[in-house]
Order: sequence, then C-alpha cells, then structure tokens
Amino acid sequence: MSDQQDGGEAADKKGGFLRGYFQMTLWKRVLIGLVLGVAAGLILRAAFGPDAASAFATTWIKPFGDLFIQLIRMLIVPLIFTTLAAGVMAIGHPSKLGSIGAKAIGLYMITTLFAVTIGIFMGAIFRPGAGVDFTGVTPNEIATDAPTMVERLIAIVPANPFNALASGDILAVIFFAILVGVAILMLRDKGKAVGDVIQGGADIMMAITGWVMELAPIGVFALITWVTADKGLATFTSVALLAAAVYLGCILHIVLVYGGLVRFVLGLPAVRFFRGIFDAQAVAYSTSSSSATLPVTISNARKNLGIDPAVAGSVLPLGATVNMDGTSLYLGVLALFAAQAFGIDLSMADYFIIALTATLTSIGTAGIPSASLFLLATVLGAIGATPEQTALMVGFLLPFDRPLDMMRTLTNVTGDAAVATAVAKSEDEMDEEIFRKVTVV
Repeated sequence: MSDQQDGGEAADKKGGFLRGYFQMTLWKRVLIGLVLGVAAGLILRAAFGPDAASAFATTWIKPFGDLFIQLIRMLIVPLIFTTLAAGVMAIGHPSKLGSIGAKAIGLYMITTLFAVTIGIFMGAIFRPGAGVDFTGVTPNEIATDAPTMVERLIAIVPANPFNALASGDILAVIFFAILVGVAILMLRDKGKAVGDVIQGGADIMMAITGWVMELAPIGVFALITWVTADKGLATFTSVALLAAAVYLGCILHIVLVYGGLVRFVLGLPAVRFFRGIFDAQAVAYSTSSSSATLPVTISNARKNLGIDPAVAGSVLPLGATVNMDGTSLYLGVLALFAAQAFGIDLSMADYFIIALTATLTSIGTAGIPSASLFLLATVLGAIGATPEQTALMVGFLLPFDRPLDMMRTLTNVTGDAAVATAVAKSEDEMDEEIFRKVTVV
C-alpha cells in the first residue's frame, strides 16, 4: 500500500471521527467534556499538587470557560424578551383569552406557584449547596438599605423599557415583554407586523443559542477542569443532593398537585389519568421537549382522557408554550442552592421574590435548550447574586442538566394534560366514559 493511500485512509478515519462526534447529540458531547474535564483536573492535581494545578488551570484553561459563560450572558436579555413576548402571542386568537384561555392560563399559573414553592421547600430540606464554595469569596450579606418588598414590586414596572433592556433589569424586561405580547394579540392585524418581527427575533435568538450551545462541550471541559483542579472531587458530592431534591420535588408535585386536582377537585380517578398519559410521559422523559411530545399528548388526551378535540387542540399547545412547572420547581431549588453556596441570607421577602420571578421567567422557556440555566440569572439576580456567581452556577450545572431536564419535561407535560382535563371538565367538553374506561398501562 502506498504512502498516499495510507494518508488517505488516515484522513478518512479522522473525518469519520469528527463526523461521528458532531452527529452525536449535544448532551452526550457535554458529558464527554465533563468526564474529560474531571480527568484533566485530577491529573493536574496529581502531577503538580493542588496549588500549582489551581494556578495553571485558572490561568490557561478557565478563560475558555469564561468565554463560553460570557456568550451565555450575552443572550439572556434578548432571549427572554423575544421568547416571552412570542409565547404570549402563541395563544393565537383573542377569543382564546376568553373562558377556555382564562381558565387554562389561571390554572397554569396556580400550578406553577405550587411548583416553585415545592422547589424552595426541597432546597431548604436537602440543602444541596451547603458547604459548596465555588469562588472562595466572602459570604454575601443583605445590605441594610436594601429596598423593601413593595419597592421591589414597583420596580418591576420599568420607567424606561429601553433602559431596562440595556441595563439587564430582567424583571422589568419580563413585565414589558408580557405587555407587548398581549397588546399584539389584542390588536390582531394591526399588530401583526410587529408580532412577526418579534417572532423572527425569537427564532434568531434561538438559532444563536444553538450555535453557542455547540461550544458547550469546550466550555464545560474548561470549567470542570478548573473546578476539579482547584477543589478536587468534593464539589461534585452536591450534585447528588441536587438531583434528589429535583426528582423528589417533581414527583411530589405530580402526585400531590396534579393528582390532587384530578381526584379531589374534578372528582375523577387519578390512577386512570396517569395511565392515560403514560405514553406522553415516556416521550417527554426521553426527548426533554414538550413541543416534540405535543402530538402524543394531544392523542392521549383525546383517546384516553376523552377530552374534546377543540379543548385539547387549544389548551395543550398553550401549555407546551407557557406551562413550565418543572422549570419553576428547578429554579426554586437552584435559588436555594446558590444562596447556600454563596452565603446569601434570604428573608421572607426574598422567598416571595424567588417564587414570583421563577413563575414569570418560566413562561419564556419554551423551545430553548437548557432553558432553566439561561433563566437562572433572573432568579439569582433578584436575590442579590453577582453576575460572576451566576456564571459559575451555570458552568457548574450545565453538564448535569440533561437528566434533570428530562424529569422537568415529564412534569411539564403531565401538567399540560391535568390542566386540559380540568378545563374540559369545567366546560362540559369531556367524555367521562372514555376517561373512566381507559386501560392504558
């Protein structure tokens, strides 16, 4: 075999490896970056000692992770504004703001408040951030001249929306985005041009988000190498507690809130409900996408739960857009995680702000990969965390987000079906005979 042939085969093998790598799903590549980062950090500690390894990783490796986090921070404000306004617009027609729409949105908001409350409770019980130290900074304290809860609520209304966008005042951006979405929806044709621009902006931002996420394996490798070289493996013990808090919280929310709604409020057998949506739950858990699961959810709702096609076809797509109970619960847990890790003392007003912020921000997460991490800055900023602390949280959590995202999506889809069942029952648009006879296993 000639040298030229050898070189050609080597190039083909190299090209095949690269093609195989980029054809691999992103979360698998991120996990590869995580494993390699842990290995690299441990090798550095073993070869040079903890202090020298930390100094080397901080100087030569961590900047690549910092660049990735800076790219994420660049996206936060435009991403939240465009996707949240587009989510409100996705209701589709002003008539849906009537009986069915009002009931659906009201129930979605109520279950979301329950979800974030359970998340805060899980974070307080499990304390996954206790003892974690990302930066070695002095614990933060609430300033004596901190604004009151009333002042915080008033500040949600921006005096200048453009200044709020420029300064990154996320709560004000959320408030303004919701108003814009509702106005466009109510104006119909008159607002269509602006609505198309905002929808196009949302599509553009999600495309850029996809590009940035392609850099996630490199960013994760750099950040995990630095964390491991600096802290060793002790930091990673908190991930197990975090996962336990999220999974148990989601299970409690599904059983107590959704099951309670179906059984005690609607007077329907909860076991039948869960059997009827098992297919949708399985697809949601495997795809981590409420939108991808939507056809299965609608099919389950019509065939197994007896929900009228008109209700299923309007409430469920709305839920896939605005109902993010799993995300809200996750944000509640992460807020407590961050407060415990960075030594942020939380008052009752802070807990209220966490609940309010997580509820509002979760509406804008539809269709965004690892959406909770992009919106984490909103919740952490509301309780006084610095951008640097938020960046560290995102970098640390990103490699572990996939299995947590799977459970969050399952929770969201279950909530969509529960609310659709409640709306159909209240509107007398449900065949209870089908519901009670469902035999899906």
